[in-house]
Amino acid sequence: MCPAHSCAVFLQLACCCGSAACSLCCGCCPKIKQSTSTRFMYALFFMLVTVTCVIMMSPTVETAMRENIPFYTKMCEKLNAGENCSTLVGYSAVYKVCFGMACFFFFFSVFTIRVRTSTGCRAAVHNGFWFFKFVALLACCAGGFFLPNQEKFLEVWRYVGAFGGFLFIIIQLMLLVQFAHRWNQNWSSGVKYNKIWYAALALVTLVLFSVAVGALVFMIMFYTDPEACFLNKLFLGVNGGLCFVVSLLAISPCIQTFQPTSGLLQSAIISVYVMYLTFSALASKPVEMVERNGKNVTVCVFPYKSGLQSDTNIVTGVGTAILFGCILYSCLISTTKRSSTALQVYRNDMPENERARCCFCCVDDTEDYDDEKTAGGQNVKYDEKEGTIYSYCYFHFVFFLGSLYVMMTVTNWFHYENAKIERLLEGSWSVFWIKMASCWVCLFLYMWTLVVPMLFPKRFQA
Repeated sequence: MCPAHSCAVFLQLACCCGSAACSLCCGCCPKIKQSTSTRFMYALFFMLVTVTCVIMMSPTVETAMRENIPFYTKMCEKLNAGENCSTLVGYSAVYKVCFGMACFFFFFSVFTIRVRTSTGCRAAVHNGFWFFKFVALLACCAGGFFLPNQEKFLEVWRYVGAFGGFLFIIIQLMLLVQFAHRWNQNWSSGVKYNKIWYAALALVTLVLFSVAVGALVFMIMFYTDPEACFLNKLFLGVNGGLCFVVSLLAISPCIQTFQPTSGLLQSAIISVYVMYLTFSALASKPVEMVERNGKNVTVCVFPYKSGLQSDTNIVTGVGTAILFGCILYSCLISTTKRSSTALQVYRNDMPENERARCCFCCVDDTEDYDDEKTAGGQNVKYDEKEGTIYSYCYFHFVFFLGSLYVMMTVTNWFHYENAKIERLLEGSWSVFWIKMASCWVCLFLYMWTLVVPMLFPKRFQA
């Protein structure tokens, strides 16, 4: 074995069983920061458990495993998992697995409270020992199946999950508002140096508003009916009107006095997201039927529902991928130094060295770090030698809430008994009201960031 290869193997062992930062084996890969490597590994753990939960809620996968795995029935009997492993599938199994994942991240959230430097033993555990942490995660997830009095546990845990899921939704909405402000601030900083940024702002704003208006028109055409769907008409009017109000508020003189960078780009982003949530809510509402020509006709449904199973599978797959992509983005981005301010009221404090970038959200807060050359593998930048650049405690707490949100979403919130992952996008009143309420919370948070500097000017003076 060549020395370079031996060194690479040693470094991967040090990553799994020690405090060394993890990296890819290929030396041609771009450099990676230690903090990014750590968050990526925890995200990988999170997604592995999430995929397991999706499989547990899929009768299609369960049937395929039963038909294609040799000695499947005997294996289930050996594991005492019931007939055809019935205790390892369904909403109760997802609750137990997510309970284990939530306990894992909650423990690390408590364990890393007030960690300020990466040189301590607690920071070393947070940044390394991945093999042992993976074993601990598996043990936590398996332990949920051995809890006593499981019926009472499932009932209590359901409400804990709902509360944590709601908190995670609020964090997602705060991140969106912060992202909108950050985008406008960054591109506005380039206007004084190059007028092309002004044109870019105008173009993107126009495109986003066009998308929002187009989505509203689309929903009016397909999700309203002269004889039914009163709630659809009401909420389309309310949400469309609120988007118009916040757009006017963003450019009003009283707001511009305290926030000169406030503009239509932020309100365009918020409007698009509100229209997306509105569409998602209307698509999640139970179908309505009216009697026409002596027949019951389904009205106010998405056009893809043509009765073809392939169409439903495609839409469900895309919707599930988007959903979990948003979850992962929220878990990772919310813990960066810049995005952590999303849990506070937005402050209009543009740094003097702010430089406009097309991909502004991918830029880190710091630039120069010492590199460690890893023979035969990816180079690692140790960016936390002078102190941690994100809150370890808060990082794990967000993943704890994300675990609860995954549990509630996969099991269709309070309609859990007949939940299937293939029916993730089918009608449910609980999902409808949660998504509709998210629209109003998002609009409220954005309006609050606009008016609070005017209400408390002393606190927001530069």
